Amino acid sequence: MKQSFFNEASLIWTAISGVKKTNDLNFELEIHKRLLNIFHIGPYYYYVFNVNNPCFEFMSPLIKEVLGYESDDVEVHSFINNIHPDDQPWFLNFENKVCDFFKGLTIDQIPNYKVSYDYRIKKQNGEYIRILQQVLVIDYDTNGNILRTLGVHTDISSLKPTFDTGIKSKLSFIGLNGQPSYYDVDVKEVFKTSNSQVTKRERDILCLLLDGKNSLEIAKLLIISKFTVDTHRKNLLNKMKVNNTAELVSKSIKMGWV
Repeated sequence: MKQSFFNEASLIWTAISGVKKTNDLNFELEIHKRLLNIFHIGPYYYYVFNVNNPCFEFMSPLIKEVLGYESDDVEVHSFINNIHPDDQPWFLNFENKVCDFFKGLTIDQIPNYKVSYDYRIKKQNGEYIRILQQVLVIDYDTNGNILRTLGVHTDISSLKPTFDTGIKSKLSFIGLNGQPSYYDVDVKEVFKTSNSQVTKRERDILCLLLDGKNSLEIAKLLIISKFTVDTHRKNLLNKMKVNNTAELVSKSIKMGWV
């Protein structure tokens, strides 16, 4: 989706932040207070996001340990384009739902909700991991427009495998200070999931190859001919630009295609 993906995200952020420009904010103390409301279950980093003028006003150096990037080199445009192509539409759908949710809150409720969902993102070395994104509002105006958020990204690949196609991301709004929580919220599919580089049948074959099955065993399990399996395998080698099955399996895991 590239530029159009960033443009769509920017439109959503503009809708929730309004047109008023943000002022400088001394948020160091606020960050540390709000971080206490976020539970870390793996390697993590945190950041401050200016919603009104989409940019990272602060990025924790800990991002180097999680994604391999230097904190000073990370920009919003390049960052969100590293989200797995299959997850980009859901990222927009979740952000769209978040916008609607916060517009329905009172001023007093706004700082008392944590947004939580996960998606896959590419590291500097080309591998994909699954991160849990948790976000709190730290700056908003009297009209309820969200100006700044504090976010934490935690690597949860060990808990929710990156390459398991049966796993779907879920959106939750966690209430703080006595506010009710809403888990696994229904999200309208405003942005449609794009066609993946790998077809469903190819994914099935990749998963079975990952389990160590050969073409004949895969053919029996999927009730198709060995010739069909071999054809799919040949197509996969060409698609992924690899020379053999070992490279195919390794790359498909790193790129999050199975």
